Amino acid sequence: MKDLKQAIKEKARQLGFILAGVTSSDPPEHYEIYEAWLDKNHHGAMDYLASERNRSRRADPKQILPECKSILVLALPYSPVSPSSPALPPEEEGSPLSLWERGRVRVAAYALGDDYHDIIPPRLQEIVTFIEEQVGHPIPNRWYTDTGPILERELAQRAGLGWIGKNSMLIHPHKGSTFLLAEILLGIELEPDNPFPTDHCGTCARCLDACPTQCILPNRTLDAPRCISYLTIENKGGIPEDLRPHIQNWIFGCDICQQVCPWNHFSPPADPALEPKIPLPIQTSDLLLSSSEFNQRFKRSPIKRAKRRGYLRNLAIAAGNRRVENDIPILEQAAQDEEELVRIHAQWALKNTG
Repeated sequence: MKDLKQAIKEKARQLGFILAGVTSSDPPEHYEIYEAWLDKNHHGAMDYLASERNRSRRADPKQILPECKSILVLALPYSPVSPSSPALPPEEEGSPLSLWERGRVRVAAYALGDDYHDIIPPRLQEIVTFIEEQVGHPIPNRWYTDTGPILERELAQRAGLGWIGKNSMLIHPHKGSTFLLAEILLGIELEPDNPFPTDHCGTCARCLDACPTQCILPNRTLDAPRCISYLTIENKGGIPEDLRPHIQNWIFGCDICQQVCPWNHFSPPADPALEPKIPLPIQTSDLLLSSSEFNQRFKRSPIKRAKRRGYLRNLAIAAGNRRVENDIPILEQAAQDEEELVRIHAQWALKNTG
């Protein structure tokens, strides 16, 4: 099956995947780290991660696909993070953000293009179709791109795609970490690739030092309820007041730990489908978007995941942190929004700005 594996990898490259590797269907070796992470409530309000069904499936891929014999792991690049836009330096309490940062808000690089949940699945299906054509019959399969109950970064390391860095991201020495992972569980035997052998983080601690909320844990996991990405995306409620200043001007996700990572000097260009497309710059006036206007503007963007209420919540915090007097009339209108979540955060922003 070596020739078949190489043909599959070549097909994956033709479809834009910059990395491809194969691992076995064996249970993950470090599953206990995940269990300990759950036990410490580091998953926050993502209760689905702790369900018995999801735990058992993450502990053994064959709980997802009993016929699984091999797992193909793939990586698709998104827009490289800009080393020229590092984390903001610590500011004295009560002072505004730097003038350089006042005029804009920031969105995680992966979310600047179209939603990868719409882009990657058809390519995975095309790979499955290709494999079935090569073997001459249907094969059991299941594929995911961050939506499945699997420990995808461990599988990726096991398939030779890189090592899990101190910031919990998968890092490749020639591709950095600015790529999205996807997996195809296959009911066919393919020769596994060798696991990625070494950890190249060394003594570097730039990501830990740069994280504004100090959410990166020593065991290469995150305290999700403190992570800016979690707070601005997965979190559906209010953002704790003590964390609001640390969110700076990030309104959807965060790239800080990747911006400071030296391995991202090697990040490749984005797949064309993931190149920036959302209307920029995003202005504070977005606080006045109606539901229909929000849905229209971000209908193809990952930002739609935050929904209007979450997006406006995040934007209000960014406005409160940058403290621009011209934002006050807009914040005053947002403070009367029909959504309580928006009102609360806009009122906080007004207190910070006024």
